[in-house]
Amino acid sequence: MKFLDEAKVYVRSGDGGRGCVAFRREKFIEFGGPNGGDGGRGGDVFVECVQGLNTLIDYRYQQHFKAKKGEHGMGSNCHGAKGADTVLKVPEGTQIIAEDGETLIADLTQVGQRVRLAKGGNGGFGNAYFTTSTNRAPKHANPGLEGTEMWIWLRLKLIADAGLVGLPNAGKSTFLASVTAAKPKIADYPFTTLHPGLGVVRSDEREFVLADIPGLIEGAHEGVGLGDKFLAHVERCRVLLHLVEGTSEHAGKAYKMVRGEIEAYGHGLADKPELVALSKCDALDPETLKEQKARLKRACKSTPLVLSSVSGQGVQDALRAIQATIGTHEAQLAEASPAPAWEP
Repeated sequence: MKFLDEAKVYVRSGDGGRGCVAFRREKFIEFGGPNGGDGGRGGDVFVECVQGLNTLIDYRYQQHFKAKKGEHGMGSNCHGAKGADTVLKVPEGTQIIAEDGETLIADLTQVGQRVRLAKGGNGGFGNAYFTTSTNRAPKHANPGLEGTEMWIWLRLKLIADAGLVGLPNAGKSTFLASVTAAKPKIADYPFTTLHPGLGVVRSDEREFVLADIPGLIEGAHEGVGLGDKFLAHVERCRVLLHLVEGTSEHAGKAYKMVRGEIEAYGHGLADKPELVALSKCDALDPETLKEQKARLKRACKSTPLVLSSVSGQGVQDALRAIQATIGTHEAQLAEASPAPAWEP
């Protein structure tokens, strides 16, 4: 299944059915009169967050979604049926944005959330509705109201507890494959990862979701390489694990370059808790490892982790550090929004 995180779709709710003009005429019944029924209401268009989806690929092949029209009213005071609704099913983390690309309509972050995008038009009144003491035989009815239509953007931002960032070939996909059951593509050339990947980490009887995004290069915020569009998938993460390749020329410069792209991207990503790790330490001799670690420490102003996803060195320490940061974040959220007091 291909990964698609953005799609533009057209939605239209159903038109209301028109009212009916009819009169009761039956043999041996002395009093007749108007008995035209009302039209049915048009169907609505909903967006629902469901489980089991992780991409918007379905909306690449179908971009138009229309709800059914309401049925017209009929004689004998028969009202028209309501038009069937249309439901767009999306994965967790999907944002619905207006056509201008900026106005946020809804943010679906939990399975079961349901938002009505377009309300169906009301059905028209039949001539029985217009009967009065002075107008005993009205010969007119209302047409149904038209539905509403709009273009919207669907944008997916993956929901994960921790996110991996770094330069291409920094070892992000190898780390994801070593600690989860995910099977990302791994090769010795840049931009092996072309779309984000998710994996569930099980460590010390705890679980958390880890996200891997394609590597960043200098000028990514201006569209160089794969650009910074995939950084949206780590906006919701509670902690970032920044992997810096130990075999690079200068670990400190590599860290600063990626950090600059994160700060240029904005959206609060630079303020998230960050853990820095020197990867591929199994390929370094002790002297080079010490030098690269010192360079990275000066650049990030904290002691970096040292790990190797191939040999397993330092991997568990990195996972425990991520778990501790996630726990601290959860505690801060609990203090900021305490549970409401019990009321009878």
